[in-house]
Amino acid sequence: MSSYIGRHADLYDLFYADKLYAEEAYFVHLCLEKFSKGNAHRLLELACGTGKHALEFNKLGYEVMAVDYSKDMLACARRKAFNPSLRLEFREQDIRALDIPERPFDAVICLFDSIGYVATNDSLIQVLKGIHRHLRHEGLFIFEFWHAGAMLRNFDPIRIRRWEQPSGEILRISETALDYVEQTGQVAYSVYELHNNGSYSCFKETQTNRYFLVQEMAGLLSTCSFQPLKWFAGFTEQEEITENTWHIVAVARRLEL
Repeated sequence: MSSYIGRHADLYDLFYADKLYAEEAYFVHLCLEKFSKGNAHRLLELACGTGKHALEFNKLGYEVMAVDYSKDMLACARRKAFNPSLRLEFREQDIRALDIPERPFDAVICLFDSIGYVATNDSLIQVLKGIHRHLRHEGLFIFEFWHAGAMLRNFDPIRIRRWEQPSGEILRISETALDYVEQTGQVAYSVYELHNNGSYSCFKETQTNRYFLVQEMAGLLSTCSFQPLKWFAGFTEQEEITENTWHIVAVARRLEL
């Protein structure tokens, strides 16, 4: 895995400025209230990025341990969490080798399709077993993933977006190719920063993210001693999954081995 390194991490919050972090965190909060057996106070967030979800969970009253493997993304997150009184900590971890001594947690959260960066079955099972070890008895795992139905029918091979800035313009070109055997989408990003003085800079980064069918994900969860509870069509109470459902939010409960 390698994503959002260096300048790409610096621009992450600009690229996703319109993402509804507060609303998504609140939906997870409602799931925790509805499905938790016992109180849920301590959260472990995986692949936390620049920390926006973690900050929203903290505002909702949760104690949050948030991890990511990218030093650059964590640096952005820590700049936001400048108040030492917050019950919020950011820590560098690769989720394939998850090891938080302060476990167990009441719930583990993994949003923005980040579970898909773990592209192979063997690696995903390794991650799910690690999550299982970090949850208390009957704790919850709430996560979001790319839905195969929408990806296969509706993906865009190329997307171009622009952001106006005081110093000029930022242009991002996203080129996506699907691997139908591996069930992955490879996204090649080219980012150009066009400066008012006529100069420009550019960087490129390629990411690979896996997409899943619901029954496929249910089988992987069951293999690792999780009970799937609900599949939502995104951050909504809608449970009907169709070919137009891009993102699925899943709720699963830890079972004893």
